[in-house]
Amino acid sequence: MDKKTISRDGTELAYTRAGQGPAVILVSGAMSTGSTVAPLAGLLADRFTVLRYDRRGRGESGDTAPYAVEREVEDLAALVDAAGGEAALYGVSSGGALVLRAAADGLPVRRVAVYETPFAVDEEAAAERATYTARLTEALARGRRGDAVELFLRLTGLAEEMIQGARRAPMWAGMEAIAPTLAYDDAVMGDGRVPRERLASVGVPVLGVAGGASAPWLREAVRAVAEAVPQGTYRTLEGQTHMVDPNVLAPVLAEFFGQ
Repeated sequence: MDKKTISRDGTELAYTRAGQGPAVILVSGAMSTGSTVAPLAGLLADRFTVLRYDRRGRGESGDTAPYAVEREVEDLAALVDAAGGEAALYGVSSGGALVLRAAADGLPVRRVAVYETPFAVDEEAAAERATYTARLTEALARGRRGDAVELFLRLTGLAEEMIQGARRAPMWAGMEAIAPTLAYDDAVMGDGRVPRERLASVGVPVLGVAGGASAPWLREAVRAVAEAVPQGTYRTLEGQTHMVDPNVLAPVLAEFFGQ
């Protein structure tokens, strides 16, 4: 990250800016930093001014207690200011929930796109997320960062043997380092259900995208988001999963943001 801006509460945010044209801000999901969306940024930079940043508590960005979702919305407001006062937003996974919240709160954004926002689509899924929230809160309160990461990986559906393999991998230390931000993403997701009332107040076009090879409930969740906003559109990318190929996603976003 080669640039810095300051959020309303004084938190320093690290970001990178590339390309030229209308501004687009990319927002990563849980257990990730701005570098996660770097390949996508590179593909969009020929048509847009693309900003990617480390969300608070991650990478080169700072953090200020206590956390509140409103602080992350203010972070996005600072990035929009840095982009020139208006921008389109793209968020992946729980980052999608954050950009939808920012749009509903009235930030000066012109369009919003999200990829596989993992909202619960039934009561069983909502109950599972509530259990996750309780166990995550306990693990972090006790300083058990590794356990917190395990809880998150299980929530995503990762097989137990893969989780234990990850624990032995070099990347584990980095995952534990940002484990406290799992609570931030959990807060962004609210009670886990699609926030239909809040989404009804979003006054800009919204594109919801999901992978055709992802779990059916993820496609259902994104479709529900698109249906809840007044100007929503849903699209499936055939053959894609939650780890979407930037080369497949970029043309879809470019078309939408270029309108």
